[in-house]
Amino acid sequence: MAASHIFPRHCHAQVPVATAGDGCFLIDRNGKRYFDGSGGAAVSCLGHSNARVTDAIKAQLDQLAFAHTGFFTSDPAEALADLLIAHAPGDLDRVYLVSGGSEATEAAIKLARQYHVERGEPGRRHLIARRQSYHGNTLGALAAGGNAWRREQFAPLLVDMHHIAPCYEYAERAEDETLEAYGQRTANELEETIQRLGPDSVMAFIAEPVVGATLGAVPAAPGYFKRIREICDRHGILLILDEVMCGMGRTGHLFACDADGVAPDILCIAKGLGAGYQPIGAMLASRAIYDTIARGSGFFQHGHTYVGHPVAAAAGLAVVRELLENDLVDRVQRMGQTTMAEGLNRHFGQHAHVGDIRGRGFFWGIELVADRETKTPFDPALGVAGKLKRAAMDEGLICYPMAGTRDGKHGDHVLLAPPFIATEDELEAAFGALSRALERVLADVG
Repeated sequence: MAASHIFPRHCHAQVPVATAGDGCFLIDRNGKRYFDGSGGAAVSCLGHSNARVTDAIKAQLDQLAFAHTGFFTSDPAEALADLLIAHAPGDLDRVYLVSGGSEATEAAIKLARQYHVERGEPGRRHLIARRQSYHGNTLGALAAGGNAWRREQFAPLLVDMHHIAPCYEYAERAEDETLEAYGQRTANELEETIQRLGPDSVMAFIAEPVVGATLGAVPAAPGYFKRIREICDRHGILLILDEVMCGMGRTGHLFACDADGVAPDILCIAKGLGAGYQPIGAMLASRAIYDTIARGSGFFQHGHTYVGHPVAAAAGLAVVRELLENDLVDRVQRMGQTTMAEGLNRHFGQHAHVGDIRGRGFFWGIELVADRETKTPFDPALGVAGKLKRAAMDEGLICYPMAGTRDGKHGDHVLLAPPFIATEDELEAAFGALSRALERVLADVG
């Protein structure tokens, strides 16, 4: 093969060339089939050959490819916004369409700041997030994120933000503490941080309802987010929920926060919204936030060239219709409690180097440990996560291993986020492939 001019994610990794998609499988140039057990990065919720979505994209291209939102709106953008708001939690009423998750987070942060400025509270400038969170790779989103490794070399460029503990009961709950008490204690760290910074100086708190890439599919303890909502309301602070990875049906609810019984002021989605067929994300804002801007300057001082792109919106509209009309979200919830939970526990529940299995719906994490009793992680120098990714690919499985689970450096986990159309047999085969890959890695690291 001729030398590539692509700037890859890793200059020393040789990756196969994908040439086709068939249901839950990707196919490389040599004809090898890979079960997409992580949906890429929790993206491909409908698999790789959904005719309804591809037909919608083709039809939109035949009608209108692009119209800049500084001059026009479009029918697919309007229809997608209507459909999302019809199912959105709480008082969410407006949709700002973007091209991906990082853009959605950037828009949310800037809108939170502008909202307070237009309310006559320009002193509200602090954003509070959580350790071991991930909110995107642009500078504002990266600053909000709490993963030390991802932030480290870019730290001089990042806006100063504040991070409290995650709700990560496997590693951080005390032995004599109930799950509910742990959740309340962790949530109350937000109150303590607000008091330290000054309640009138905090503009928003951002969190993932189920923490994805950097922590490994970790849901919050019962009651945690209701307490967070109470604290935000008491101090006039906006609650931003980042559902870029865990939303759009991935955890068994169209909007992941429904499982926790809370509604945010601003919500970010992407990944599953386009299902990989087009790059699209969205920021949803409450009626109160929109009305504040509308009664004030009337102008959200933000934007990108491709926001509200008609073809991307047409794809997103077809994806959401597919999810709703085929009851795929209900299927994810049902099979998540049976096929996923039972299958993972059957294969890995008693494994000497599996410390925790957690998740919801079709979004699960397996935390790997050197010692199950003490929960001690593997030495980072062993490179367990990277080796597991390669071994799984050899087995024909795409999964999402990640290092740095505990603190950005120590700890390893693997994420599974298969397409919502996966059959029980396909999932069982994936569990077997992952088990074989894990044994190969453990033999290699001794």
